Amino acid sequence: MIPLSHYLILAAIVFSIAIVGIFLNRKNVVILLMAIELLLLAVNINFVSFSHYLQDLSGQVFVFFILTVAAAEAAIGLAILIVLFRNRRTINVEDLNRLSG
Repeated sequence: MIPLSHYLILAAIVFSIAIVGIFLNRKNVVILLMAIELLLLAVNINFVSFSHYLQDLSGQVFVFFILTVAAAEAAIGLAILIVLFRNRRTINVEDLNRLSG
């Protein structure tokens, strides 16, 4: 049996990697989207671990909803990136800050 603290440490490590990915990488939008997905994964690990620890299934139900929203976000985000790349020929964040007409 793996104790709850191991799951919380794993979630904290994944969350900190995502935060570092967001703050250190300001150029590539794809990596920013992956860092946001890592944030959601860390939250899901916490939900599942506390759900298992407390013997309550409501945390696991929340994970299904979060995974659904994360999948929709990834699909829409990548579709927007494809459209931006076709129009601008770049996905650098610095080049995309001028999105006016």
